[in-house]
Amino acid sequence: MRIVMIAPFGIRPKGTLLARMLPLAQALHRRGHAVTIVAPPVHNPTDGGTHRSYDGVIVIHTATPPLSGLPAALWHTIALWQQTRRLRPDVIHLFKPKGFGGLAVLARGRVPLVVDCDDWEGPGGWNDLLPYPRPAKLLFAWQERDLPRRADAVTVVSHTLETLVWAMGVPPQRVFYLPNGAVPNEPLPPRLTERPTIVLYTRFWELDVAEVATVLATIHHARPTARLLLIGKGERGEEQRLLAQAATEGWLTMIDYRGWQEPTAIPSLLAEADVALAPISDTLINRARGMAKLVELLAAGLPIVASDVGTARDYLAPDAGILVPPGNPHALAAAVINLLDDATARAKLRTAALAAAHRLRWDNLALIAETAYRQTGLSIKSNAMV
Repeated sequence: MRIVMIAPFGIRPKGTLLARMLPLAQALHRRGHAVTIVAPPVHNPTDGGTHRSYDGVIVIHTATPPLSGLPAALWHTIALWQQTRRLRPDVIHLFKPKGFGGLAVLARGRVPLVVDCDDWEGPGGWNDLLPYPRPAKLLFAWQERDLPRRADAVTVVSHTLETLVWAMGVPPQRVFYLPNGAVPNEPLPPRLTERPTIVLYTRFWELDVAEVATVLATIHHARPTARLLLIGKGERGEEQRLLAQAATEGWLTMIDYRGWQEPTAIPSLLAEADVALAPISDTLINRARGMAKLVELLAAGLPIVASDVGTARDYLAPDAGILVPPGNPHALAAAVINLLDDATARAKLRTAALAAAHRLRWDNLALIAETAYRQTGLSIKSNAMV
């Protein structure tokens, strides 16, 4: 098959393309399909007009518009559709039912369309969290409800999105649960460190800073030698609020703050940790999200303590991690402390985490995408190269 995936933005710096689209595309390529990703260089104009191959998958960034505002939006939309049409796809897989790609596919004609939903964008979702102009919020909310109904099939990253798409009137037989997958890299062996180490790997969108502070203060009081390896940076300065509170309350010495890191640096950092902490607030957007970082933690073989919200249960239950009720910082802290004290339990969870990551390999999940493509009426022949 000739599959064209349309991205909402370029391959840098956001993680959607790297964490979901690209590894799925590469798995489909290994099964004998020709897959091209077409992306607007929204966040990185210097990538405009480039063609690059990533293990057999071509990523094409359309040209950077010479203007801004509404003319730029029209430019991106037209450029995405012109490039897609030139590739003559058998099927289009649109990632995120919003933005320029969502407008471009309206002119697809008879080309089968699959829409991927990996977040909740409208009220209660990213429209409320991000400072979009009101016209853009109205457009995104409309696209999120309209495009799945127009699609021949819909892939969703969570069961919450699955039920929401059903509620939009899309028949269940056209909706396919396609979770985020694991990249089959060999995890690095854990390092021997003098201090028991907890890792918190986050963009801060999914958590409540006050809750995290309570968790860390409780752990510090019970295990003063414990170290927190903090990887990530909030878009609203959340990490600075956490560091300031830690300094005020006297537990700043436990935090080893590394900030935002390139994806290639993450595995060696995760290998320093004994336990991963994943606090998740119980909100609609968190129930709908794919939580790709949890899959990274599984693939690293880390024992995980997470709030029982959304896809955390899909990834960690029944034995690949420890789930605690959301909004209970003392339960999170107690579970982390117990794991720091129990090497046998950590080893058991490490084995179960690696097994869960193996089940979530993209080569397995690519079969679900193929089933969605069959729903469009296409006949698929796979020359599997797995």
